[in-house]
Amino acid sequence: MRIVSIVEGKGEEEAVPILLRRIAERVIPGVSVDVRRPIRVKRQQIVKAGELERAVEFAARRAGVNDGILILLDADTDCPADLAPNLLRRATAAREDRAIRLVLAKMEYEAWFLAGAASVAGQHRIDSAAVPQQDAEAIRNAKGWLSKQMPPGQPYRPTLHQPSLTAIFDLDAARAAPSFDKLWRDVTSLLKPARR
Repeated sequence: MRIVSIVEGKGEEEAVPILLRRIAERVIPGVSVDVRRPIRVKRQQIVKAGELERAVEFAARRAGVNDGILILLDADTDCPADLAPNLLRRATAAREDRAIRLVLAKMEYEAWFLAGAASVAGQHRIDSAAVPQQDAEAIRNAKGWLSKQMPPGQPYRPTLHQPSLTAIFDLDAARAAPSFDKLWRDVTSLLKPARR
């Protein structure tokens, strides 16, 4: 079983394989899932006509017919409920023969760390008094929130901190964030062939 992902940032390029392996270990313990290095396409590019389709075609070449493709982007200021259906329609039209899931992290990936703040408090220079956020996805600048929890002059850096925090944040607590819960459900559905 293989999952090929399409992401937008350098931090996600390192972090998403860690996240997918952690979810797979919980959903299908003991089963090896081949999580390839993600295909990175800048968000402003991927929303353009033809670019998403090109990335999906590339992902399909790296995935077998029983494997899955996951597209994971930050919603930023866009409403995920408005943007996601259009992007998913385009992606599945590009390769109808592949299982494709698309998740837009509401605001940004780092909001999931805020949802599980208790599990990252005291880790990687984050203040041990950092508290879980009730509506983590409502915070517009989760990266900024994380930076404020770190020593002055040593801000959150996605390429450094995103993979390491992905390895430790509380997956169950993060499911309180609706977009993370959707990611969990979508990855679970992509793993179905391996569960048989």
